[in-house]
Amino acid sequence: MKHRNSHLLVGYWSRLRKGRSIPDQSDIDPRALKRMLPDMLILDAIEPSRPLYRLAGTQLCERHGSELRGTNFLAGWEVRSRRELAALLAQALKTHQPLCLSSFGTSPQASVVEMETLLAPVSFGGGEATRFVGMVQILGDGAQLADKPIAFQRLTDAQLVQEDEPLSVIEPPQRRTVSHFPEISGPMRAPHLRLVVDHIPTPLSAQELEPVNDSESDMERLVRVLYGNRTQPGTGLQS
Repeated sequence: MKHRNSHLLVGYWSRLRKGRSIPDQSDIDPRALKRMLPDMLILDAIEPSRPLYRLAGTQLCERHGSELRGTNFLAGWEVRSRRELAALLAQALKTHQPLCLSSFGTSPQASVVEMETLLAPVSFGGGEATRFVGMVQILGDGAQLADKPIAFQRLTDAQLVQEDEPLSVIEPPQRRTVSHFPEISGPMRAPHLRLVVDHIPTPLSAQELEPVNDSESDMERLVRVLYGNRTQPGTGLQS
């Protein structure tokens, strides 16, 4: 992991476990993540080959040029990355470990930025891990996008995260062993990624958007996703 916020989120996720292998989604206190909310997301990954955004922060949506809630997380990635990502999500849910994804994001005008996505597994109502709480950060100068949306991302690296991983990493631990992608032509070519998996999911179908209230703040969105119609103690917020 390169971005400090990724480390902060992993540390918060670890504290929420309280002796369990993973925390529950309802354990999350939006107030503890207030500064990070615009870049945060919650994924419903009960089908890892078709993970859906249940929450997407306002800055994350603006970066992609549309409301993401209810859409397929993998739809924003180039085709060759999707199968690898589906397998990685399944593996993170199974091992109960946060997953860090490195990628290149490119705009329709071919501007490229380096990105880091951190996804930490959580349960929903207890039981097995079926969801991820996470965030997406741009590494370096995002101004080169010139306010243009990210058209797609290409996966360049992935790792399951160790909680005590230092902030500056030269040789990240538990790096995935990977199968080579076919050579890709185009303006941007990422390093090969290799991954050991038991099953490669089938290609994805399109996913329709869910309705969204544009007036909601990031805090209100997160409270509604976490607690439904119940008021979260201390926030005074309710859906």
